[in-house]
Amino acid sequence: MDPKQTWDDHRIENIVGKLLQTGVSLAAAVVFTGAVIYLFRHGREPAQYHIFHGEPAEYKTFAGILRGVTKFRGRDFIQLGLLLLIATPVARVAFSVWGFAEEKDKMYVGITLLVLAILLYSLVGSGSAF
Repeated sequence: MDPKQTWDDHRIENIVGKLLQTGVSLAAAVVFTGAVIYLFRHGREPAQYHIFHGEPAEYKTFAGILRGVTKFRGRDFIQLGLLLLIATPVARVAFSVWGFAEEKDKMYVGITLLVLAILLYSLVGSGSAF
């Protein structure tokens, strides 16, 4: 990075835009990969709608999802892609905190930290996979 470049609103908006595009694209690619794996392995199985299968226990933790991904299970790839999709706006807010701090805008740093705290509490405090 050129030391003469300053952090202004336009530059931060461009980086945030790229962050969102990259996050959504990565999440879509992971979900698509999981769908291909799942259909390859289970595509010809008949659907059993009369039996309810709840969420498997391994989907309740991030470590469980990663274990499934290392075993190349399609559902786990799909679950990971959904987590990446959820993490994308959280990363955007976290980057915004840093961007506002670089601009030395204390009020927006405070507001954005509050938004980030609420987001993280809603994910971690609710007992989700994060």
